[in-house]
Amino acid sequence: MPASKNGPEAGHKNKPTNIIVNGRPTKFEGEEISYTEVVEIAYPGESNSGIVFTVTYMGPKMPDGTLVKGQSVEVRNGMKFDVTKTNRS
Repeated sequence: MPASKNGPEAGHKNKPTNIIVNGRPTKFEGEEISYTEVVEIAYPGESNSGIVFTVTYMGPKMPDGTLVKGQSVEVRNGMKFDVTKTNRS
């Protein structure tokens, strides 16, 4: 593996992070996770289907929040995401 240009601690950033999506533990690689990536984990193949999803998250040592299409959030070990299909009214 080539040496990292970010210093010796950068190796930890390549380590998968444990997250929970709709109650299912999963590993995610990367520093941020996008709305589309979370939806794809929860509902594989449906992220581009035209269905609107509500994505909420809660994590250790950070405020709870909501992701909308086009947004991302920093991933932390143990974060929980809830993804639900939203009805349009």
